[in-house]
Amino acid sequence: MIRDASPADYAAIRAVLTAAFPTPAEADLVERLRAEGDARVELVADEGEGPIGCILYSPLRIERADRVLDCAALAPLAVSPAFQNKGLGGRLIEAGNERCRALGLCAIVVLGHPVYYPRFGFSPEAAESLDAPFSGRSFMALALEPGALTAGGKVHYARAFGV
Repeated sequence: MIRDASPADYAAIRAVLTAAFPTPAEADLVERLRAEGDARVELVADEGEGPIGCILYSPLRIERADRVLDCAALAPLAVSPAFQNKGLGGRLIEAGNERCRALGLCAIVVLGHPVYYPRFGFSPEAAESLDAPFSGRSFMALALEPGALTAGGKVHYARAFGV
């Protein structure tokens, strides 16, 4: 089951993140984003015993001369190692992206695996027009509003990212 994260899940989410990544950096990022009020969408995969996967989207602005786009940054996504390669990560992405669409966000950016995220519509080509602190095949975007990314713009992440 995919559901909204609650404060009762926070310790389990930290455990998922520290098990899925080699350092606690992603877990620390999630805690900073929450503390600064920048956890826009936070979901967990719960198979009945508590969270075994998690995803977080934070606010991201794309500034242009004529307007500012309200977007999201997907980071991080994690699934406990014992539950990986069973589709949970994909279900979290699909549910999170749909929630972002329902919120009226224009686009989502992610810095992630260049083979995995394109399965869900993300592409480095969609991010090429953006003036961001990241670039290359791992920096990808997904337009939720048709044409939202064609005119580019300067990307502003939540402060917790430190970029």
